[in-house]
Amino acid sequence: MQVFKFGGASVKDAKGVKNLVSVLQKVGFKNTLIVVSAMGKTTNALEAVIKNYFENKKELQSSLQDVKKYHNEILLDLFENENHQAFKKVAALFNELNDFLKTNKSPDYNFVYDQTIGFGELVSTTIISEYLNAIGLHNNWLDVRDFIKTDNYYRRANINWEATQSLISSNLNPSVLNITQGFLGSDSNNFTTTLGREGSDYTAAIFAYCLNAERVTIWKDVPGVLNADPRYFDNAKLLNKISYTEAIELAFYGASVIHPKTLQPLQGKEIPLYVKSFLNPEASGTRIGKNVTLEPMIPCFIVKKNQILISLSSLDFSYIVEENISEIFNLLHHYKMKVDVIQNSAISFSVCVDNIYNNLDKLLHHLKAKFKVTYNENVSLYTIRHYNEQAINQIETGKTVLLKQLTQETVQIVTK
Repeated sequence: MQVFKFGGASVKDAKGVKNLVSVLQKVGFKNTLIVVSAMGKTTNALEAVIKNYFENKKELQSSLQDVKKYHNEILLDLFENENHQAFKKVAALFNELNDFLKTNKSPDYNFVYDQTIGFGELVSTTIISEYLNAIGLHNNWLDVRDFIKTDNYYRRANINWEATQSLISSNLNPSVLNITQGFLGSDSNNFTTTLGREGSDYTAAIFAYCLNAERVTIWKDVPGVLNADPRYFDNAKLLNKISYTEAIELAFYGASVIHPKTLQPLQGKEIPLYVKSFLNPEASGTRIGKNVTLEPMIPCFIVKKNQILISLSSLDFSYIVEENISEIFNLLHHYKMKVDVIQNSAISFSVCVDNIYNNLDKLLHHLKAKFKVTYNENVSLYTIRHYNEQAINQIETGKTVLLKQLTQETVQIVTK
């Protein structure tokens, strides 16, 4: 049993869908579960729909029509007969989405987000499943929400492992080709939940864990895991092998090629993870597994953009002690701020956070009641694993360094 995950870039158009078929034919698809993301930039387009739903109702139908048109063009490129059932199934999904937007009564942005955003995955897998069947690759389309159960922490739901394990092991036939959605689950009331952006990798790992899969392969538009994101760094190099521990470190610091939660379930059952190129599927890519030494041993660069650096100091020059730090973290948790790095001294405390839920103003208002507060928005957080002086100089040159923190294997630098 193996699990394949294809991201949005791999199926952004009809050519990409046909290439997915080519990958399957080249590497084999016996006893395979395919997990697929939304096509291309559909998630971003649906986020625009959600924004219009709350802020600009006049543009709502126009933005929704853009999403429909994009997928209809892919359908027209894949199917010669416009009466093919794929068109009807996709139209039914968009009607379901439209009905929700018309009848929803909840003012909760996060709830509406999760009920809306998942249609990207539902549509993409419907199109791909129908195309595979049309060319003779018979498969089972599965609604992932019937298998992965979560709490109702919308937009970053937590897995109910006991229920999920039971549903997957008793209802999924691993001996045939199955296709399902990444990123999604459902809560106890069967409302759609999401596992966080880029959560499709995590979905693949969840199924692999519950099915005792032999391997997981994530198909990307890069040759494997690189030591740096080529969008931001020149001369990125392929990492041939990485240990679970090293990969978890890289994921924790924000390496975009692997979702932070993906590796824990795989490590628990020692299931190897391969990251390969869908453009060159027979190349070796990167293998992530147990007791593997990083190869080659070179600095690894990670950058997180659009971070916020908050600096606190006591109003009366008293020490920042455990009681203060506990209160600060309670507030960070309450306002759902993702903490990326902290640094403290006797009378100051700095924290670099990711304002995912747009609660910065509320947090600052609360903090200003007890602390002197300064903050910098739109800062960049650089992390270098296995750093050397040359690597540090490469990051710092031409930038204003706001915070710097070194440990034996890792340096983190916040710059403006």
